[in-house]
Amino acid sequence: MNKIVSLCKRRGFVFPGSEIYGGLANTWDYGPLGSQLKKNIKDSWWKTFVERRQDIVGIDGSILMNPKVWEASGHVETFNDPLVEDKVTHKRYRADHLIQELTGKNVDGKSLEELAGMIQSLGLKSPDGNPLTAPRQLSGMFETTAGAADGDQVIYLRPETAQAIFVNFKNVLDTTRMRLPFGIAQIGKAFRNEITPGNFTFRTLEFEQMEIEYFLEEQDWERLFDSWADTMEAWGKKIGLRGDKIHRLEVAKDALAHYSKRTIDFEFD
Repeated sequence: MNKIVSLCKRRGFVFPGSEIYGGLANTWDYGPLGSQLKKNIKDSWWKTFVERRQDIVGIDGSILMNPKVWEASGHVETFNDPLVEDKVTHKRYRADHLIQELTGKNVDGKSLEELAGMIQSLGLKSPDGNPLTAPRQLSGMFETTAGAADGDQVIYLRPETAQAIFVNFKNVLDTTRMRLPFGIAQIGKAFRNEITPGNFTFRTLEFEQMEIEYFLEEQDWERLFDSWADTMEAWGKKIGLRGDKIHRLEVAKDALAHYSKRTIDFEFD
């Protein structure tokens, strides 16, 4: 990975964020070639899925939304990660990820008390060999305030773009007269308070999403799912990914998100 980062920096694709002041972990700036590459990908995606299709329209939602949106979606209550800290180096880690890495055990859904019990009973240490703090919850959303004085309304930088699509669903229907099946697309920034920085541009505090929410009759979901999987793979090839380098990873049923009937992750070499 270090070789890739070095190459991208030398060629002007990506630079470490605010590097002359020591940088900020998990942030990156796109240079002359990187910003143009990013624009080309976004332009291709928008033309392919919005401008050239009759069943999809676009929106550009606000990054800041009424906090009730995130309360209703469950993000305020549940969008948290278990955090542990190295008592010596003060490095922070996702408790569940660290335990799984050290033991090979799947600890998804475990409570803070259960995670703490595993750390204690198994005598788990940090990657540097030091003792760990007890796990605690860390919100995955960045908070700020709206207003001129302390104590004004708490608002959040959105952790995903989907909510702007959902809250504007009726507005889109009223203004476009779309009928099922149809989609709403958006490209925009999202922000997540990641505990463990790393993986270059693949895991960052600030990132950009290109998202389509496609609405349909329930009985049509399997047919349309397969159609969309083929469509997305075809677009990947269109922008230059080799077919033999694209892989479909079928997510196991016991690993699906609570809202998902089926999920395919596209991976590329």
